[in-house]
Amino acid sequence: MLENSKIIAVTSGKGGTGKSTICSGLGYTLAKQGHRTLIIELDFGLRCLDIMFGVQDKIEHDLSDVLNGKMSALDACSKVEMASNLNLLCAPKTLTPVTAEQIFDICRSVKKYYDYIIIDTGAGINSHVFDIVEQANLILVVSTPDQVCIRDASLMSDEFYNRGNKSQRLIINKVNKKVIGNSLVKNLDEIIDKVGVQLIGVIPEDFKLTVATAKGDPIPTDSEALLAFDAISKRLDGDFVPLTIKGA
Repeated sequence: MLENSKIIAVTSGKGGTGKSTICSGLGYTLAKQGHRTLIIELDFGLRCLDIMFGVQDKIEHDLSDVLNGKMSALDACSKVEMASNLNLLCAPKTLTPVTAEQIFDICRSVKKYYDYIIIDTGAGINSHVFDIVEQANLILVVSTPDQVCIRDASLMSDEFYNRGNKSQRLIINKVNKKVIGNSLVKNLDEIIDKVGVQLIGVIPEDFKLTVATAKGDPIPTDSEALLAFDAISKRLDGDFVPLTIKGA
């Protein structure tokens, strides 16, 4: 466990759960709350956080420059203009070999500069992902109300537990109140029970969030998703904050 910084690995059993959106929302709100925050993106060849933060034309370096020994991790980070305390270490545009130890060497090298380091892992149930999150202080497992995502999240969480990773929390993303209560999902408790991980937050479907991340704009202050991200970020910091979605 690394001192001085809280290392959070955000992961999911399959693609399409909105894992990177979760990383961007949490990174943004943590930074807005005054925490020095770094997001390390590991979706090699499929990076998107630069677009979500509107800095795609300003990225001069990425993780490959660090892995190849061209520069330090701190020098390869890019500032996110919409949140002064937020930095981003983008994934390479091409597939690049990496080990879990390399990622945590990077975390060790920058830990004194950040309060939170968020690792946006690649999606999927494979040994690479498990090795990457092995040394994280906290694992955030992301699922949607979709039954396939719920099952995959459960399988992934079980493997984390088998490996001794007990510090896990569940984020349920893309929640539509009209879906909760029908024949697909009775309630949020059903999802929590099936995944087997304590809930830390629920992110509603929010068109304003979708537009903001697609355009690289700040999340609007009247966005329901922003309220949910803000609440989760405060829980990560140890505050008691009730869920922002009620009646689900």
